[in-house]
Amino acid sequence: MAWRAARLLRRGSPAGRRGIAACIDPSVGLTEEQKEFQKVALDFAAKEMAPHMAEWDEKEIFPVETMRKAAQLGFGGIYVKPDVGGSGLSRLDTSVIFEALSTGCTSTTAYMSIHKDVLIGPAFLPGPCSPPVMLLLLSCSSMCAWMIDTFGNEEQRRRFCPSLCSMEKFASYCLTEPGSGSDAASLLTSAQRTGDTYVLNGSKAFISGGGDTDVYVVMCRTGGPGPKGISCLVLEKGTPGLSFGKKERKVGWNSQPTRAVIFEDCAVPVGNRLGAEGQGFSIAMKGLNGGRINIASCSLGAAHACVLLAQEHLTVRKQFGEPLANNQYLQFGLAEMATRLVAARLMVRNAARALQEGREDAAVLCSMAKLFATDECFAICNQALQMHGGYGYLKDYAVQQFVRDVRVHQILEGTNEVMRMIVARNLLQG
Repeated sequence: MAWRAARLLRRGSPAGRRGIAACIDPSVGLTEEQKEFQKVALDFAAKEMAPHMAEWDEKEIFPVETMRKAAQLGFGGIYVKPDVGGSGLSRLDTSVIFEALSTGCTSTTAYMSIHKDVLIGPAFLPGPCSPPVMLLLLSCSSMCAWMIDTFGNEEQRRRFCPSLCSMEKFASYCLTEPGSGSDAASLLTSAQRTGDTYVLNGSKAFISGGGDTDVYVVMCRTGGPGPKGISCLVLEKGTPGLSFGKKERKVGWNSQPTRAVIFEDCAVPVGNRLGAEGQGFSIAMKGLNGGRINIASCSLGAAHACVLLAQEHLTVRKQFGEPLANNQYLQFGLAEMATRLVAARLMVRNAARALQEGREDAAVLCSMAKLFATDECFAICNQALQMHGGYGYLKDYAVQQFVRDVRVHQILEGTNEVMRMIVARNLLQG
């Protein structure tokens, strides 16, 4: 019954079980400072997230206190400016941190990361390619804090950012609607101005944190059709007329609640508008590139964890009188998984540097990284499940949860079909 004893490997962060082979070591190429906060994030993932990952998923628990502990380490507003409580780190630093945290719980890390650039569906391309029901954008306190920090005035920055960076309060980003996923510029939620107040009406779909969060960053129509008619408003829970739909039942990402957000004659002060009227779509677009890097980084963490889980399983599990690790076919499969992981990591980090530097090719590199990393990392997680055989399909084993949690990464922050459109357009117009 040695195999039964090996079931202790089924849960918890794989990172602490055995040494990580140099060829997949995620610290390669990082500065000493980056290695330090990567280690802090990996330790936090192993001790505070991985032991609870299955329970959060099964019971659909939104782990508020755990995220607040992460915020105490500086992970609540990673690239928000320090004067309002952020850590002021770079896009590459952010990618390294989110990859590390995702080894402990991808779903929770995605909430912490995603709406750093929120978007779902294709890519804000007014065009064809919109799946009928797009998983929407996820919300996230750090993304919303970044938007307020970057586009808000001084009063807005100091009113909202500190409590979002500390995760005393949580935020949701509201863009997608029942009828506008990929074609975000066609959104219908309206905000009619009357004196110093906007009256907000409409609804948003698939909003992560909806109903459980405190602050809502909302894209709405203050002008005519198209992107130039969109503005960005911030409202708080408890605003009269703000309500929520039922909690959605999802395949994965169960540690973050998802609901519709409904506005019925919500009165929002003009002083809660970020930027100028008509600037909302531009604000959302600027958030896109970082969001794609963030979600790709979460995929890297899940894939890294799954490579280690598969490595351990092949070593422990025996069939035909010998460890599965002696089977050359499985050896080749593991080698391919490791190679895909490292290639994806290099692509994501290259795009993160380009974005940080403001390079002209940053947007297309972010799209390429998101496309490649989320496709390849899902394939890695899925292959790891296959290597576990029937055990991989049991909820006692973490690998199946990684598979369920990363699948949606190919849909949100711009579907991977739209990522292909962006890359092709860049090539053909270049």
